Amino acid sequence: MTEGLDLDALARWFDAQRPEVLDTSAPLTAELITGGKSNLTYTVSDGTRSVIVRRPPLGHVLATAHDMSREYRVMTALAGTDVPVPATHGLCQDDDVIGAPFYVMERVEGTPYQRAAQLEALGPDRTRAISERLIDTLAALHAVDYAQVGLADFGRPDGYLERQVRRWKKQLDASRSRDLPGIDELATRLERDIPQSGDGTIVHGDYRLDNALVNDRDEITAVLDWEMSTLGDPLTDVALMIVYQNLATLAGDAAQVTVTDAPKAPGYLSVEESIERYGRASGRDLGDLGFHLGLGYFKLAVILEGIYFRHTQGKTLGSGFEGIGDSIFPLIDAGLAATSR
Repeated sequence: MTEGLDLDALARWFDAQRPEVLDTSAPLTAELITGGKSNLTYTVSDGTRSVIVRRPPLGHVLATAHDMSREYRVMTALAGTDVPVPATHGLCQDDDVIGAPFYVMERVEGTPYQRAAQLEALGPDRTRAISERLIDTLAALHAVDYAQVGLADFGRPDGYLERQVRRWKKQLDASRSRDLPGIDELATRLERDIPQSGDGTIVHGDYRLDNALVNDRDEITAVLDWEMSTLGDPLTDVALMIVYQNLATLAGDAAQVTVTDAPKAPGYLSVEESIERYGRASGRDLGDLGFHLGLGYFKLAVILEGIYFRHTQGKTLGSGFEGIGDSIFPLIDAGLAATSR
């Protein structure tokens, strides 16, 4: 049995719900896709065809953070828009099938570039083109009329930033297992200085290069990992993307282990170029991102603390967790710096 995925039970589900997707006359095989530190992602094959199965992580799971129906719904809604997403094949919310909710989607060809070394092999011109398309795809997402694609009730843009601060404080308390100097001060500053939100859009919630697939023509073929998507302030997506970009140099080797150092590759757009390109594509004012950056650092610190907590319990699958606990402290410091302006 593949850990976290009962293939016999999954085969019975395919037979009953989507028999045209996979041939279950022979045993299915599965492989955990490496690098997943949140929802678990598997390639499942019948020997000829392959699909992707996503389920929540094992062990300690933060409330609302691993909602399978949310990912499934937003990707289904975005099909046919300018935002590339995998085709969806089915959603199961019955825990009795494999022990947790899950959904099935198309396996899209492409590379999730996580490391600078991967991009360096492509050269600076291709790297620049890929980073430009990442920005353009984010602007395209924020331009989608969410009501027109059936997502009018997907979230509440009004009061979004206030709810985000409250939510991530709650998530922190649920994962708090050690002293994190400065994080409560950061939370206090965020509560005190919440700006007025702009027009609401669909927000991805964890937008970065390795949550997208890129083909050999340097096109983005799919945006993945929609577990934190909702309707809200689009600048939170922009700021978190910049946080990831800054993280590439923020904490040295510790940061590279836990998330991504892809933005360090020669040719990758600078932070200033990224902000300028998004502003030009979207028409939005990005003059003051201090609060949004502080929220991004806080959110990422809380996410990584939750992963660290699961790792200390032995409930993480895959590799890449060494040093994750130490990488949180530079995030807190950067969040305090962003909110002190």
